[in-house]
Amino acid sequence: MDSGHRWNGRLVRTVGAALLAAGPVMLLRGRQGRKEIRTELAAQKITFPDHGLPAHLAALAGQSVATGPRAHAYADLIKDHVAKATSGRTYAEITEELHATGNDDEKLAQLRQTAFMGETLRGSLLSAYQAWHLTTLVMALGGAVTGLGAALVATAEALGAQPRRP
Repeated sequence: MDSGHRWNGRLVRTVGAALLAAGPVMLLRGRQGRKEIRTELAAQKITFPDHGLPAHLAALAGQSVATGPRAHAYADLIKDHVAKATSGRTYAEITEELHATGNDDEKLAQLRQTAFMGETLRGSLLSAYQAWHLTTLVMALGGAVTGLGAALVATAEALGAQPRRP
């Protein structure tokens, strides 16, 4: 085997070994992240109401919010409730109305507080949902990186096992 071929084989083997080391770390970190999201959501003790849910959420009645998809569903429920309470107006729109009254309308002030709290909770739940997707991506990439690493190591071994050509 010539030195260039040997060097290429070592390079492929080294890259493969590095990927074989990195892939399981990514899988582990993704699983740990997913566990942390579940723990943090469960600590909030958010549960879907037993009744009065829209038809597309009815199957979640009484269930706790402990996963990214459930956090997203609950965020949608909050969005609907806030829109109903504010007649579809946003926090910014209500604030503008309140300022137009000289900040002297108690009902608008309470409505602004309702919109603020609802949108804050909704934003937190959507962040959990996004983090859930990131953990999925990290775990998928970890699996792909591990597979690629194994393929590169196997390729390097196969190249090293080839008979020498004249």
